[in-house]
Amino acid sequence: MAAKNKPIAFDALFLGPKSENAKHFQEIMQDVVSEHIYWRRDFHPEDKPIISYNEKNQQGFKDSEQKMQEVIGEVTSKLKVTSMPWHSPRYLGHMNAEVLMPSMLAYIAAMLYNPNNVAYEASTATSPMELEAGMDFARLMGYDQDKAWGHICTDGSIANLEAIWYARNLKSIPFAVKEVQPSLVEGMSDWQLSNMSVPDILDLADKVKDVWDEIRDHSCRGKGVNLKQLGKWIVPQTKHYSWVKAVDVMGIGLDNVIEIQVDKNYRMDIQVLKETIQQLADQQIPVMGVVGVIGSTEEGAIDSMDQIIELRREFEKQNVSFYVHADAAYGGYARSIFLDENYDFIPYEALKERLHSEGIINKDTIDWPSKNVYNAFHAMSETNSITIDPHKMGYVPYSAGGIVVSDKRMLDAISFFAAYVFEKGAECPSLLGSYILEGSKAGATAAAVWAAHRVLPLNIEGYGALIGASVEGAQLFYKHILATRELDIHGTTVLIEPLVKPDFNMVDFAFNIKGNTDLEAMNELNLAIYNKSSYVNGPVLLNDFITSHTTFSYDDYKDAPAEMASRLGIPKEQWDAIHSVRVMRACVLTPYFTKDDVAEYYWINYIESMKRKLAEILAK
Repeated sequence: MAAKNKPIAFDALFLGPKSENAKHFQEIMQDVVSEHIYWRRDFHPEDKPIISYNEKNQQGFKDSEQKMQEVIGEVTSKLKVTSMPWHSPRYLGHMNAEVLMPSMLAYIAAMLYNPNNVAYEASTATSPMELEAGMDFARLMGYDQDKAWGHICTDGSIANLEAIWYARNLKSIPFAVKEVQPSLVEGMSDWQLSNMSVPDILDLADKVKDVWDEIRDHSCRGKGVNLKQLGKWIVPQTKHYSWVKAVDVMGIGLDNVIEIQVDKNYRMDIQVLKETIQQLADQQIPVMGVVGVIGSTEEGAIDSMDQIIELRREFEKQNVSFYVHADAAYGGYARSIFLDENYDFIPYEALKERLHSEGIINKDTIDWPSKNVYNAFHAMSETNSITIDPHKMGYVPYSAGGIVVSDKRMLDAISFFAAYVFEKGAECPSLLGSYILEGSKAGATAAAVWAAHRVLPLNIEGYGALIGASVEGAQLFYKHILATRELDIHGTTVLIEPLVKPDFNMVDFAFNIKGNTDLEAMNELNLAIYNKSSYVNGPVLLNDFITSHTTFSYDDYKDAPAEMASRLGIPKEQWDAIHSVRVMRACVLTPYFTKDDVAEYYWINYIESMKRKLAEILAK
């Protein structure tokens, strides 16, 4: 098959590291501002201006204008001097990068109108956009669009909080039905009630809609269900810190959270998960829910969602069931790379062929995705809910998180009504604020997400091409580390080793002086490198590369990090004594590393930068 051009020229959709697309951006920005100005003027043109020319000519007016100009100048000065250069390939830190121009422009355009997406009357343009974006999430995840529902929230932390909200309230409904209409669950023990599947709970809820307010009063949100009856909340060791907050806020309690250790690839160990659930079942301790992570924030690891789903099927044969949530805040948008133009999941071999033939991923450069990663993304459609963050791999401005649920009937378990904002019985989007944790929120965010999805479809020809470039860049960065391995710093050999081959676009790595067997000394070296590769003070432009870092400890990862430490010359007894290793963390979100000359230029500059910093550190 003849090679095709890349499906989309995403270079045209970014302002560019050197503002290469500045002219087009400025032209559209001018149109955006002008349209808003005309909108104000054209609303009842018969109304006379309120601010007169005489007022504008007064000294106090001019002084105020001058003060505003000075303060805004101060703001822009601070921003230019200290802001992180996320737009540049020299930034390899947190999960942020170039922002799509259509998102920035849509955000600014909507912001001028200041819509509040808590209620339809305050956001008649942007509330529908939010719900359309929610349906985009549903289609991306393979959910039935006739049944699913999704929305935009502040970030992944709020989305994860909502996921527990859904799971907790749903799991308490059978107990509430037992109190209000016991005949519907006659003969069922508390153990059986706590293990009803989500579809069965929703079907049961359909039978009690005529007494729904009373049912909710007897659920965990009202007169109460003992939350311990609902069981344990299971997460991998690679969990985001928001899960700890969420179980606290939702009253689940940290003692009801179980962390499952990771395997050598930093994915949840499915065998340990299976043994844990079986042990709980043997003691008749229910499992409220299991979380799989699609793109962990420290390693970019992709948990085996297919095996988690299969595990649920196996346990349901024992009449043990649980809620399954995918925390895909980081990796969720990457599912677009697996979808064809009709949003059907592409068979594995056909996917590899398309990625290579259409230039999305260079087969001579990397072999991605692995079958494990492919299967994990495929199984996301069988979860109950999913977190996804547009402000990460959606390349959308902050703050834009999102959550999508597989069955919109779940909304009844969490909905609230505020009389001054909502009219009970009204259709969405009027009731948007009733189904979310937040109150007032920027409609500009919805416009930004909506615009991005309309310019870049959520399939292999749109976001798939963009994210493929990011993945390829990360894999290239990993390969460069493998090809380098040793640096000569004025006669001292410094080793560099990756943590693990990335599942996605996060590359973790660490340095050590060859021959050093002291883990504390190695950690001090990597901390010193980080301090020279991050913002401390002064103009950011004085730093030639910005990199993040993290720490892997035994408490969080058991012995998994010991393997990398061993490759760096650290003996097992040192790991056993210290149980903590510091590593560099590079989120390679930039889509520009796929160009051979660009990738080579920045890698050479990165290594030269590291050599200079190591020389300064070793000279002390």
